[in-house]
Amino acid sequence: MSNSEALKDRVLGWIERDRDEIIAFLSGFLQAKSPNPPGDTVLASAHVERFLAGQGLPFRVLSALDHLPNIVGTVSSDRPGRHLVLNGHMDVFPAIEEVAGQRSQWSGEVTDGRIYGRGAADMKCGTTASIFTYRYLAELMPELAGRLTLTVVSDEETGGRYGTRFLMETIPDEVIGDCCLNGEPSGLATLRFGEKGALRMALTVRTRGAHGAYPHLSESAIKIACRLAADLEALAELRPELPDTVRAAIAQPEARQAMNISLGDGAADIADRATVNIGVIRGGLKVNMMPDECLLEVEVRMPPGLSIERVEAELAGILARYPMVTRETRPDHSYPSSWCDPAGEMADILRATTRQVTGREAVPIVSLGGSDARYWRWRGVPAYLYGPSPKTMGHREEHVTIDELFAVLRVHALSAIDFLATKNGGE
Repeated sequence: MSNSEALKDRVLGWIERDRDEIIAFLSGFLQAKSPNPPGDTVLASAHVERFLAGQGLPFRVLSALDHLPNIVGTVSSDRPGRHLVLNGHMDVFPAIEEVAGQRSQWSGEVTDGRIYGRGAADMKCGTTASIFTYRYLAELMPELAGRLTLTVVSDEETGGRYGTRFLMETIPDEVIGDCCLNGEPSGLATLRFGEKGALRMALTVRTRGAHGAYPHLSESAIKIACRLAADLEALAELRPELPDTVRAAIAQPEARQAMNISLGDGAADIADRATVNIGVIRGGLKVNMMPDECLLEVEVRMPPGLSIERVEAELAGILARYPMVTRETRPDHSYPSSWCDPAGEMADILRATTRQVTGREAVPIVSLGGSDARYWRWRGVPAYLYGPSPKTMGHREEHVTIDELFAVLRVHALSAIDFLATKNGGE
């Protein structure tokens, strides 16, 4: 048996030994409220800090703003080697109204093989996998090579300005590394190597307005907004110049099937296309008044190979037909697509490990949503996502199964060992 295989057997034994502790950690993590907005992750961070301190693991907290802490920990081997970064976030989707007689979104309830709570799928399950991977590999670093860094961040749901981006701007040597592994929801049958970019904006239509009985005096801002919303669909007709590696990966029949299973039927049809979403429309005061203002909040998602510049050029042509419209771009939520090699070394390690752990094939796909992994890819560092099913994220009954939690943890921990294994001593 090779050295790395022996180390992996030890970790698998520790995970089984700590089964109840791991479940209890995620349950408590979910009870530590961290909706974004407002983004306050102090309670969630305290939960993680208590665990790391109790295990005697090295870490420190860096905060761009007091209510947005970021946890960074590093363990190193005496042997030179590569630097693997584990990344996960603590903030979750905005809170929803509690309903009497129904399970609280902050319950952390463990029942029927599931763990419930806001952020269970996105992404406190994956972040828990990162934290326990850090714990176990800290014990093994004398027998590995290189360095392992844990980053548990705030602000991912609102762009990462005060989270991952802040860390990369302030302590780049500590957090960029040679590869990033992230537990964002992917589904156990997929491995995400790239993701779409986004362009968010607010478009405001303004007219004179009038009494509703006098439409000859003014156009309706709402009617204009509706025509504009329809015209914006032209952005979805833009075709990307897909990088060859991306085109080959997502064109595979097994990749299309995996995307549809993981992300819902039809996902494969839009993986290489732009999409346009009118997320908010707001206007009008009274039914018998001609509205003088209407707001559209718009998000365009762009696949690899479709640049923001191309979208902007098409958008400018559309808006030129609407002189009564003003635009405000949301810069913290506007960014290009990102990708890395779907057949890179860590991708191969993750796929082999997934076969070992789950008996299933983790097919490389492009994500429809965004993640902090883009910050590594933009710097030429491969970053891969492997996590639980995304199907319940944001739902009132958001949850992960206990089987998913342990599958993700095992895949992360064993893959990290392979990536950091020294090349001597039988390797």
